[in-house]
Amino acid sequence: MTLATSDTATADTAVSLPIPETDDPKQYVAAVTKASSSSFFLPMLVLPRPKREAMLALYAYCRETDDVADEIEDPDESRALIEAWRTEILALYRGAPSHPVTLALAGPIERFGLEQKYFLEILEGFEMDRSGAMLRPTMAELELYCYRVAGCVGLLSVKIFEYEAPSIPAFAEHLGHAFQLTNILRDIAEDAQRGRIYLPAELLDAHGLAGVEPEALLEAKNVEQVCAEIGALARRRFRQASEALPKSERRAMRPALLMRGIYEPYLNRIEANGFRVDGPRVRFGALRKMALLLNALLRL
Repeated sequence: MTLATSDTATADTAVSLPIPETDDPKQYVAAVTKASSSSFFLPMLVLPRPKREAMLALYAYCRETDDVADEIEDPDESRALIEAWRTEILALYRGAPSHPVTLALAGPIERFGLEQKYFLEILEGFEMDRSGAMLRPTMAELELYCYRVAGCVGLLSVKIFEYEAPSIPAFAEHLGHAFQLTNILRDIAEDAQRGRIYLPAELLDAHGLAGVEPEALLEAKNVEQVCAEIGALARRRFRQASEALPKSERRAMRPALLMRGIYEPYLNRIEANGFRVDGPRVRFGALRKMALLLNALLRL
């Protein structure tokens, strides 16, 4: 695939945003989603086409901007690309998108009233990844990070799902937070290899791990107890999400509940393994995911 570059980058941006050449932005974002092998794709199939296309565009935005923070080793290039994405979002809301992802987002933004601030907050979350802020963050920093990279995605998602109950934004934030904490527990080893420890400093300190370095984390004493406390926080967020979801909104929130049907079992498996950090990442195969989704669907 050949790439063009966007003129949306600011003057002090070191690199421009690469623009994949495609005649079909909707097909592009669908391909990005499918290629990710994420738990996200299957739950979206229950949505009518306009909502499904909107969610695929949202996911592709999150995937491509997250990759800037995670996959690009040059810190200057990573910073510049995050800034280029920020400029592209501003261009999108001025009616001048140029990337296939933002072109695919243009219609859903108008149709569902998606707010610009959440897209920018997501970028701020990935900037926290890139900048090194997620090395033993404070609990407050971890809360902010989870809000940005998961809660804001949830808030955009429920706008696409459409709702009436005023408690649904709280439902979205709690569920997104629970998903992100679960992902943190799944990715302890991988994140340590990248020089990141998402476990909060207060809990590390309480268990005698103040100042622990990423390369020492997996062998550190008591790290499982810290992870167990994060697991308890995730459980609380799942419970708060349930409390914020009235029965009248369960049908509208089906995709979120189907995703929960996969993520809560991830947490169950992690807990059953004793919150160990030295084993393989908890994963479910395609058949297991299908069984979990069917079970969740039957409970709706």
